[in-house]
Amino acid sequence: MLNLDAYAGIIFDMDGTLVDSVGGHLDAWQQVCGRFGLHFDGDFIHALSGMPSWGIAEKMLARDAVDHCPRAIAEAKYQAWLALDHHPDLIDPTYRVFQHYEGRVPIAVGTGAIRPCAELILARVGVLDRLSALVTSSDVARGKPDGETFHSAAVTMGVEPRRCVVFEDTQVGVDAAHDAAMDCYWVGPAGLEFRPRPGH
Repeated sequence: MLNLDAYAGIIFDMDGTLVDSVGGHLDAWQQVCGRFGLHFDGDFIHALSGMPSWGIAEKMLARDAVDHCPRAIAEAKYQAWLALDHHPDLIDPTYRVFQHYEGRVPIAVGTGAIRPCAELILARVGVLDRLSALVTSSDVARGKPDGETFHSAAVTMGVEPRRCVVFEDTQVGVDAAHDAAMDCYWVGPAGLEFRPRPGH
């Protein structure tokens, strides 16, 4: 088991890190892209995972030179996702870390999803009521890659940010962890890769 005894708090990203929910989001994005005349590129969207949906919509609108309200697209994407009624599974390597440290240190989730979406997903996988904190894009002024999401999670847990470690699956999320002065583990195809905060 990964030795995290140097840390006083653990923060997991949700989609693609703790919960295998990326597929449901991509299915919803594919529907919405067709409706709004945007090119659907799953790799492009996944690379931005962790950003709020309206932020991803802004990037796609700029890329495709299409004029729509990004928040309207984000709402349409959320409604499409709800209609899909996706039931994801937990991701085993990170969930084993969760289980090992549960009750030993406070554990939070910091996600770019809106609160209703995050609460539904985390409740479905049986994690919501076991968290010390949940911070979503609904709770912050600046989403990832800004560090506010993770900083707010640390404050809510009552842990000094530098004593927290983050688990993330995208560069956007790693950048957010480092912006919050936190070490990070990249959750990738080869397993967990340590990405220390700059200067650490």
